[in-house]
Amino acid sequence: MKILFYDTYDYDKNAFEEQLKNFPDIHIDYLEADINPVTASLAKGYDAICAFVNSDLGALTLEILAGFNIKCILMRCAGYDAINMETAKNLGMTVLRVPGYSPEAIAEHAIGLALAADRHIVKGYNRVRENDFALSGLLGTTLHGKTAGIVGTGKIGAAMCHIVHGMGMKVLGYDSYHNPDLDFVEYVELDQLLRESDLISLHCPLFESNYHMINADSIAKMKDGVIFVNTARGGLVDTQDLIEGIRSHKIGACGIDVYEEEEPNVFRDRSSAVFESVVSTLCAFPNVVLTSHQAFFTKEALAAIANTTLTNAQAFAKGNLEQLPAPNIVS
Repeated sequence: MKILFYDTYDYDKNAFEEQLKNFPDIHIDYLEADINPVTASLAKGYDAICAFVNSDLGALTLEILAGFNIKCILMRCAGYDAINMETAKNLGMTVLRVPGYSPEAIAEHAIGLALAADRHIVKGYNRVRENDFALSGLLGTTLHGKTAGIVGTGKIGAAMCHIVHGMGMKVLGYDSYHNPDLDFVEYVELDQLLRESDLISLHCPLFESNYHMINADSIAKMKDGVIFVNTARGGLVDTQDLIEGIRSHKIGACGIDVYEEEEPNVFRDRSSAVFESVVSTLCAFPNVVLTSHQAFFTKEALAAIANTTLTNAQAFAKGNLEQLPAPNIVS
């Protein structure tokens, strides 16, 4: 089976080449370019393509791929909102994904963002580098005994619940499915979670129904000085409303790994570019810590992504999709 990987970097190649030792019948070629209607033609002669979270797999791209007899789309991530699923189904394409990869890695990054933003760790580190040992402006909050609101209690959200519970926080959860394993979590409606939480962390998928669920109205319901974290999806948050919430001090500290306007920047070195974006605005705040889709990025997660992606590919090649876990199969 020949697979063309789009939007790949050295760490992707290293992780997949290590796992390929267990999949001798699969051959991979790697491209730095992401997939779009222009680069889709490069897939000629391959059996499948592999894309990532921000790839352009709209109707036109899929139709071009179908013209080259590509029948399998491998997503080396959990999300598949970049794919026009209706077109994929009409074209008879199989879409496979990696539904979970080290959820603990993302939860650990989320609490790291919360602590870094609230305790001004970056600012403190920069001061010490300049031999400035003053503490003024570095005052933070003790989380022990406070309330954490976790929006979305799937695998990642559940891991976050365990972390904050272990820190001695009361845990409120909001999810249509109440995880029975989280017996220490009190499930409440979203408005109550917003009102009562000292720390709010998003861990839910993005749907049309929850687009911009964090906006001016929902921010107004939050406690003054709340710590807000988003490692889920950028579209869950209206960025301009978030910025106003930070300016007004309603949000006292903010840790962000995803934001709605991130697409041109994610995984790319744009240090030599001159451009204006919400990044410059957010980074101007001393109580904001911003990373770029880094939450998943651990050795363990990359190995899990590679192994599951290759297992999916092998099952497709051998006609054994029924042997895959149901969440791996999108269509």
